[in-house]
Amino acid sequence: MKKYIYLLTLTVTAFFVTSCGSEDKKAVEDNSPAIVVKTSDVETNSNSPFLAVSGKIQAANSADLSTRMMGYVNKVHVNVGDRVRKGQLLVSINNADLQAKRAQVNAGITEATAAFNNAQKDYNRFKNLFAENSASQKEMDDMTANFEMAKARLESANQMKNEVNAQFTYSNITAPFSGTITSKNVEAGNMANPGVPLISIETPGTFEVMAMVPETEISEIKNGTNVDVLVKSINQTIKGKVSELSTSAKNTGGQYLVKIDLDKTDANILSGMFTTVQFPVERKAKSAMVLVPTEALVTNGQLSGVYTPSESNTALLRWLRLGRTFGDQVEVLSGLNADEAYIVSAEGKLYNGAKISVQ
Repeated sequence: MKKYIYLLTLTVTAFFVTSCGSEDKKAVEDNSPAIVVKTSDVETNSNSPFLAVSGKIQAANSADLSTRMMGYVNKVHVNVGDRVRKGQLLVSINNADLQAKRAQVNAGITEATAAFNNAQKDYNRFKNLFAENSASQKEMDDMTANFEMAKARLESANQMKNEVNAQFTYSNITAPFSGTITSKNVEAGNMANPGVPLISIETPGTFEVMAMVPETEISEIKNGTNVDVLVKSINQTIKGKVSELSTSAKNTGGQYLVKIDLDKTDANILSGMFTTVQFPVERKAKSAMVLVPTEALVTNGQLSGVYTPSESNTALLRWLRLGRTFGDQVEVLSGLNADEAYIVSAEGKLYNGAKISVQ
């Protein structure tokens, strides 16, 4: 009888566990409705035979101003956007220690000047005595040496004054040229450190473009080549001319730096605007360019990607490496192939793994 009771207990326990497992599976089953989405095939662009690269506008005359001394900032005399003239005071740094050092140097100059004048008188007197055979050669040599040492000490004191005056120029930061203040990285009371930019200034009106050209194309570009520069933010094309060509890509990852001087224009361009530079050079690389619209991109910090439909009808987030921008489209360097599709719109909030229904 005990054996039958034991078997009955095991059967009930197994039935209970099986039932609970079935209930758990039913509980996690996703019954949410599928999100209706629209997809589009990847576009390719291989029609343009000319080389086009991305670039960035910057002022032809610009400077980041810093100091060679450490000290607290007493006052910042300008704000971002202010127009300043050459030599205008921009930042004042506390220089109490320099003032004390200059006072010491001035006292040293006074002392060295008095000693020099006295040594010069003794030298002239002994020079006359030596000419009259009233002083020995040894006495004349001693007076000459004393005079030369006094002269050297006076020169040293004057050079120390020049050094202190040079240090004062680093406590008062002035504009090296007339222009506009573009950034201010310090406020009154902050500590100024050597080499750290405090103020940035540039001369508006004259601009240049810095572009990176791949190693497969750089040999075809020459100094003085005329180019077309499309400024994307204002959708205008400006003429330019190649002014500098880098001969090394050691620190630029296989890309060669090319500088282009822009022609004078009435277009409202500013430093930092992105451009597309088109060279009158036939592209050697004939591979098709993969393009996606910028409105389809999903961003997370510095990452950019798109949602693509998976074989199981779920949304799959694909992170991309992007290249140049062409109007409302951006080039995809990796992460998406030319024979794939991506989601352009959805009637709900997409997330990685969400059920979708392609319309």
